[in-house]
Amino acid sequence: MAKRQQGIHKRPNPWLIALGSLAVVIFFGFPYALMLITSLKTRLEVTDIPPVYFPEKPQFRNYIDVWFSEVNPAASLLSTVVIAFGATILVLLVATPAAYYVARFRFPGRLVFMLLVLITQMLQPTVLAVGLYQEFRGWKGYAVWAALILINAAFNLSFAIWIMQAFFASVPKEIDEAALIDGLGRLQTMFRISLPLVWPGIVTAIVFVFVNSWNEYAAALILVQQQDLQPLTVSMPRFLGLYIQDWQYLFTVALIAIVPVVILFSIIEKRLIGGLTAGAGK
Repeated sequence: MAKRQQGIHKRPNPWLIALGSLAVVIFFGFPYALMLITSLKTRLEVTDIPPVYFPEKPQFRNYIDVWFSEVNPAASLLSTVVIAFGATILVLLVATPAAYYVARFRFPGRLVFMLLVLITQMLQPTVLAVGLYQEFRGWKGYAVWAALILINAAFNLSFAIWIMQAFFASVPKEIDEAALIDGLGRLQTMFRISLPLVWPGIVTAIVFVFVNSWNEYAAALILVQQQDLQPLTVSMPRFLGLYIQDWQYLFTVALIAIVPVVILFSIIEKRLIGGLTAGAGK
């Protein structure tokens, strides 16, 4: 009997875990490695037949030349950053009190409200392309950034509310009641007591909204006609050129576009660990 229990609780082979982890890393990292290698090639090496798998002489200058091209990636990157950060901040400002209220109060129509919020997640800008164009076609210049911020926030708000209300609901109500007895108001209780305990949920919402807004394509393609205001998702194909295909520049810009997202994740990781620790301590 004791041997049988030892067999049940036997720890997995660490070599198998390492090999499995390595396989996952290779599987997901291969596209990025291919992008990096292609971005360091010359135009002829990209199109050579038979293919050239590794550049004879890495063209690190591609990462400099791309900034002086006609497409102006700096403007596109600024547009993407403004839209993604604007949508994320707007979603947090709206979703946080909404999720807290839904988690803490049982009001009439609560279930219907949550179902309606969930249904909106089924709609995407591609499906509502005609309606979005009719609604925002008069927004010109930098106002089109505000339009895209509103659109991205609207389409990501439902997920943020669902995720954050689940985390708020996991916090015992007695903690809020104790804070109210001590003299804190409802808003003070939410910001000073509940929010530090639900950092993982907030981080999840931030990552989801930011990445979705960063990668949004359909609404930006429809609404942004001025090239220097277009986000990277729309302007990136123009790096190929009309008659000469500069694939190495396209891959270079694609890698540059990944950098801000990687930076965000590196910052968020620390906040996530801090939030989990604060929740455990309290």
